[in-house]
Amino acid sequence: METETKELVSWMRGHDSSVSSISVHGSGRYAITTSTDTAQLWDLDTFQRKRKLNVRQSVGIQKVFFLPLSNTILSCFKDNSVFAWEFDTLRCKYQLPTPVEGSVLLYKVFAVTRDGRIFVAGGKSNHLHLWCLESKQLIRIIQMPAKVRAVRHLEFLPDSFDGGSNQVLGVLSQDNIMRFIHIETCKLLFDIGSHEEGISTAAISPNGRYIASVMENGSLNLYSVQALTQEGNKPPPPMFKAVEDSSKCTSEANKLTMRVTSGRSEWPWKSKGSKIQTRLLKLQVNTSLENKENELPGGLNKKRLWALLKGFGEYPAKYRMFVWRSLLQLPENHLAFSSLIDKGIHSAFVNIQNEYPIKSMKLLRVLQRTLSALAHWSAIFAETPYIPLLAFPFVKLFQNNQLICFEVVATVVVNFCQHWFEYFPNPPVNVLSMLENVLAHHDKELLQHLITYSVTSQVYAWPLLETLFSEVLTREEWLKVFDNIFSNHPSYFLMIVVAYIICSRAPLLHCNQTADFEYFFHHRNNLDINVVIKEAYHLMEATPPDIHPQHMLDDFIPLTKGQYPVFNKYPKFIVDYQTQERERIRQDEIEYLRERQLAHELEAKAQERKAEDEAWYRKQELLREAEEQKRKMLLEEEEKLVEQRQRLAAVKRELKVKELQFLDASRRRFLKYQQDQHQMELKRLDDEIARKASMREQETAATVQDVEVRWMELESQRQLFEQHLIKDQDAVTKEMKEEVDACRRKVDLEDHLVQRLMEIDREEKQKAQIVAEENLAKAEQKHIDADWRLQVLHKLRCDDQDREKRYEEIAKLLHDNRVKEAELLKAMREAEEKKWEEVIQKKAQLEEEQKAAAAADEHRKRFLEDKMNDALELAEKLQSEGGYFERLRDLKARRTERGAELQQVPRCGNVCLNDLSASESSSHMSLDRRREELACQERELMAEVRRLRQKLTSRARTRYPPTRFPATKWTP
Repeated sequence: METETKELVSWMRGHDSSVSSISVHGSGRYAITTSTDTAQLWDLDTFQRKRKLNVRQSVGIQKVFFLPLSNTILSCFKDNSVFAWEFDTLRCKYQLPTPVEGSVLLYKVFAVTRDGRIFVAGGKSNHLHLWCLESKQLIRIIQMPAKVRAVRHLEFLPDSFDGGSNQVLGVLSQDNIMRFIHIETCKLLFDIGSHEEGISTAAISPNGRYIASVMENGSLNLYSVQALTQEGNKPPPPMFKAVEDSSKCTSEANKLTMRVTSGRSEWPWKSKGSKIQTRLLKLQVNTSLENKENELPGGLNKKRLWALLKGFGEYPAKYRMFVWRSLLQLPENHLAFSSLIDKGIHSAFVNIQNEYPIKSMKLLRVLQRTLSALAHWSAIFAETPYIPLLAFPFVKLFQNNQLICFEVVATVVVNFCQHWFEYFPNPPVNVLSMLENVLAHHDKELLQHLITYSVTSQVYAWPLLETLFSEVLTREEWLKVFDNIFSNHPSYFLMIVVAYIICSRAPLLHCNQTADFEYFFHHRNNLDINVVIKEAYHLMEATPPDIHPQHMLDDFIPLTKGQYPVFNKYPKFIVDYQTQERERIRQDEIEYLRERQLAHELEAKAQERKAEDEAWYRKQELLREAEEQKRKMLLEEEEKLVEQRQRLAAVKRELKVKELQFLDASRRRFLKYQQDQHQMELKRLDDEIARKASMREQETAATVQDVEVRWMELESQRQLFEQHLIKDQDAVTKEMKEEVDACRRKVDLEDHLVQRLMEIDREEKQKAQIVAEENLAKAEQKHIDADWRLQVLHKLRCDDQDREKRYEEIAKLLHDNRVKEAELLKAMREAEEKKWEEVIQKKAQLEEEQKAAAAADEHRKRFLEDKMNDALELAEKLQSEGGYFERLRDLKARRTERGAELQQVPRCGNVCLNDLSASESSSHMSLDRRREELACQERELMAEVRRLRQKLTSRARTRYPPTRFPATKWTP
């Protein structure tokens, strides 16, 4: 509803049951309506529902309301649970704990102090629970008189001087009597209503001066709290009683009455509202015109305040803020102030904490909001550098009430800072001239002293004005001075400045430097403020009218109600220009900050990328180190394995050697020369392989040694077999010598044939062994070259991209090495071709000799056949002699078996014929000589091949030394 036009503005639907309570936010923009099943939050600007609180039907809602001076919503449910919610986010801030045992109380009614710190709950009991919302604890349980069985209504009695921490609580019980108690002392102060005239409901005015009650008979009573407290404070019958003495207090309270004297009316304080209204009208009619001029808001009288100030020099500290609000006649324009606050923090005061580092964040926020509201009200205050100094004392005093703080500062600026902004941005020269004229009239000597040392009014007067004495006075002195300033004409403020200077004339006359004067007017001094105040009153009376500031300054004009007045008493073009420049600077600063932020982001990204790169490189380094460590471990393991294999091979070799030693014990003398030759060749081969093989080729060397040992074992077995064969041959030879002397020639020729065959086999085996050695040496050389190339290629692939120059050098070296290798291989091929040619020639000679040997064999065979035929013929002749024929047949059979055994003999090794008889020595000597010649030629050929290979290798190493790479660090 619109209160002025009585028209319906909006109909907010949403509740299914009746609404039990309505709570409005301090800004007037939001409201909460509560019913038994739901609570709803409304936007009063659009009359739309914002949020809805639903609960279970078994729980139910008692009340939901805003806490004063905060953005907190308190919700109370029927199960005694109390929750606090953040208004902006609707997030649960806390829950009050369960009350202590022994005091079970079902909450029905609630009340909160104006500062939102104390929360009281009551219900169907004579107990009241007192909660501290800051500590979230139950601090007190108040027990009402026994007659109180249930509490119907709770409401705190406001007091203008308690700072919102209300101490008096009104309790309306089921007996229709409203009792007012002090929550700290638990004393009953007074009560209203009776059993005959019971109170149905009651409400207290916001300023705490009146109590309105609806009686059970339908009448409306209006009670004066001041009259009730005055009657209660009379000495004979004390008005307040202990809560437990309720019956006596009630009986005495019924007898209290008020009597009207000196224009004031007397009436029983429980009489009807109509009588009270009638007497109040008579009081207004008899009021004189002079009293109306001296009347101030809040029921105060200016003359009485003046008399109080004259008597005590200051106002009572408990009531000072209330007196100031009455003297300044603050309009308390909530809507206008809210509109200024809603504009947010002014750009001129966004970084005020840098210029004024205040420890208290609350005080800093209040100062920032107050200055922003002033800047939004008038643009001059955003450009005035001293406005924070001027407003800070009032902000510190009224930090809990920002509206009062703003209006006090605005009133001071409008009335006590008149003509200050006409010479903006310079100090108010006109106001300073007034002060200088007054000082010149009352103390010419002091003014002359100041002029002598070039101390102007901007040094000795302006610091006091722009800081409102907050730098040179203590808190108590400052409050006392402004008690007098607010109670006098605005010109008194200037007189206080002149009085402060005159009262400080003794120390000022001893100053002779500008820095001393500046220090004096910016720091506290040993000065009696009461003397300064008296001197200011003296100056007000003794100053001539022509120089008196009272004739140049307007009288006190309070701020207008509803909307604040327009403040434009300043050079608008200068302020506009400064505002434009400030806006331009702000835009430039925003652009600079944006660019700096972008630069910081780019730098941060670069740092992040750098950190990532460093982390990657560290990770790669760790991986490389781990890989190197693993490689070292593998190499160590491989070395250990190689050592173990070597030890195992050594053990095997020892075992084989021992076995061979036992097997070769019978033939060491016979094979000593050949063993020495083979050992020398094996040693030379080992030396050749050891110079060309690395650590990784040791296993191959061990394998070669194992093959050699195996070959030695086979050789020993072959030789052992030869030895057995020789023994058998010797036995057969002896038998043939004994039995058939005539057949020795044939046997010798046959043995010569077998020996030749064995010699050919041995030569072929030696040739095959030589070829195998050459192929093995070639394969070993190629293996070494391939390993070296693989290592170089691996290093080339793993080299870092930043080492391009070394890449080129390595590539060049590789190219040179390949050229040199090609030349070396070419030289080796040429030598190999030469050797192969020699080998082919030797083979041709060998084939010729083999042909000659084959012809000799053919001749021997024919000779043997002829001899055999002769023997058969002789046998036929001797058929008559049976024994000889049998021996000849056995000899023939044995010869056939011996020939078969000779064919099964492996073609390796030599057969020694040292035990032949002397008659066969000539033929054996020729065979031995031929064998020795072939063996000697073979050894010379192998020695020539080895010398040629060594010569080519040394020449290649001398001509093309191995490439040495620089000690570079390979990174992955």
